[in-house]
Amino acid sequence: MRRWSRTLLALGLLCALMAGSPPRSSDASSRSPTLTLDLGRSGAHISPTLFGLMFEEINHSGDGGIYAELIANRAMLDNPPAFDPWALQITGQATASLDLDAQDPVNARALPESLRLTISHVTPGDPVDIENPGYLGLPVRPSTTYRASFYARSGAGFAGPLTVSLQSSSGHVFASVSVPKIGSAWRHYALTLTTKANIKPSEDNSFVISATHTGKVWFSLVSLFPPTWLDRPNGMRVDLMRDLLALHPTFLRIPGGNYLEGQTAATRFIWKNTLGDLAARPGHQDDAWGYRSTDGLGLLEYLQWCEDLHVVPILAVYAGYSLGGDYIAAGPALRPYVQDALDEIQYATGSVRTPWGARRAAAGHPAPFTIPYVEIGNEDFFDQSGSYDSRFTQFHDAIRAAYPSIKLIATSTDATSRTPDLLDLHFYETPEWFSGHTGYFDSYSRGAPKVMVGEYAARTAGSPIGRGDATLGNAIGEAAWITGLERNADVVTMASYAPLFQNVNASQWSPDLISYDALNSYGSPSYYVQQLFSLNHGDLVVPTTPNANGPLAYVASRDSHGTATFLTVVNSGSSTEVRRIVIKGAVSVAGSGTVTVLTSGSPDDVNSLDDPNNVHPVTRRIESIGLSFSYTFRPNSVTVFRLSVKPERR
Repeated sequence: MRRWSRTLLALGLLCALMAGSPPRSSDASSRSPTLTLDLGRSGAHISPTLFGLMFEEINHSGDGGIYAELIANRAMLDNPPAFDPWALQITGQATASLDLDAQDPVNARALPESLRLTISHVTPGDPVDIENPGYLGLPVRPSTTYRASFYARSGAGFAGPLTVSLQSSSGHVFASVSVPKIGSAWRHYALTLTTKANIKPSEDNSFVISATHTGKVWFSLVSLFPPTWLDRPNGMRVDLMRDLLALHPTFLRIPGGNYLEGQTAATRFIWKNTLGDLAARPGHQDDAWGYRSTDGLGLLEYLQWCEDLHVVPILAVYAGYSLGGDYIAAGPALRPYVQDALDEIQYATGSVRTPWGARRAAAGHPAPFTIPYVEIGNEDFFDQSGSYDSRFTQFHDAIRAAYPSIKLIATSTDATSRTPDLLDLHFYETPEWFSGHTGYFDSYSRGAPKVMVGEYAARTAGSPIGRGDATLGNAIGEAAWITGLERNADVVTMASYAPLFQNVNASQWSPDLISYDALNSYGSPSYYVQQLFSLNHGDLVVPTTPNANGPLAYVASRDSHGTATFLTVVNSGSSTEVRRIVIKGAVSVAGSGTVTVLTSGSPDDVNSLDDPNNVHPVTRRIESIGLSFSYTFRPNSVTVFRLSVKPERR
């Protein structure tokens, strides 16, 4: 057993690591290498949309994630010919069966099969239950009202009642409500379930429908929503929305990634199938990631999501290439897909007098959305046929003619016949690669298209792409890389980490920015890196000397309309680094500022559901700081200074 004195010493050292060392202006300052910020010179303008988000339906990011629906396989289409995770529970001497029925569906196109419960024998004391455990857990919280709904019809003498409840795995009933009568024709039933104040939050629960009479009853589109963000029907999970807002993002790329294009054109994101009433949405197989999408998170929901986050939408449109390698050649065959993209833009931006703008208005959003950017395809650099240039050209010319103010983003350098406004580049590398390539864009041609780094993430050295822990070391490598993105803000105008989300019980790709189960969520160390950069920058890069080298990477910026000045320093090395920091071109520094440090005891440290704040930033005030001071940067750390600096008059 460790002695208390050693434990206290370790805690003291950990606190010192978290806090960093205070500024010094004595002899140590003159002996340290100097980092100079020159406010008398102007660097690049920083794009107001530099730090944003990319969303892809992967890792149950939408269904079972940000989309708040709690019932898995609500349309009975996810696991044909079975109906998992729906299950039949029989007690006592009751006899019953559960199967799928394709006869007389609610909607032959969108809901072609229903769940049929046949009860042959039952007693009031031994009900027959059908249960759904949710997406790898069903969260129940105290003093919470849930909105349940389903389509149902009866036959063979069954008339009701039904009891709908939320129950624990041990059978404890948290809330219940009775539906007195079920008719022989399909009807939509909507009800609420409210839990009591004295229960504890839990996730090992089920949504249960109970019957105590013989006969047959059919169910379709069974749904359960907790309270949603801004109380939107068919809305978003509250805690994950809070996590996103805390990042202060400026854009959201929708719908991103392989989900957009599918393995074939038939399994792409077909936006027109995601509109209107849920009973009219057929959903589709997300064969890029191996599960079915309900398409409850449809185009309108995506756009409202951007509205609720106060971010710019980057609308990605299918460009005729799918993951399986199939492509649609430019020319007449591609024309319907180009028109589909034009219709999609009109749905988002058109007035109520346009055909698709009228559809949006009928769905409850008469005001048009603003779409500043359209991305043509996704990762078309994988297309080995050489068809992207001609496909991009056809989309480019049609969209430019109809919407000349929209900036167009290419996903491959093969787009040469037309010059894109931006080029989307993706980077999945080791943290060592990222920290060693902070100057990646220093020599990028200033005459080439601007860059959107639409996807990037560090993976642990030695781990395969798509599989690795979200460690502090990964986050430090990314932070070093981001200093280079911000410093080259005349080239890089947007950047977003990917993937954004993962359900920890259904992970297909890691590391990820935000992880969760049914009940709780947490941000990775990379999450806090994104937050630090998003919250701490001005609109002008401040030139620094010398160029970043060795284990330190850094970037400085200032607010051209005020006195706020920011310096971010990343130490990706394993030892402390002392620097004398000199601010030129300034009259004075206000007597105090803040310094925020993200670090931990080991680069292998991670956050988790059990310890969500194991790695997190610590902010403190710094006093009596001047135009020259010395600072000790801890190993494996990100340090952000936020100072009020009065520049010299020019």
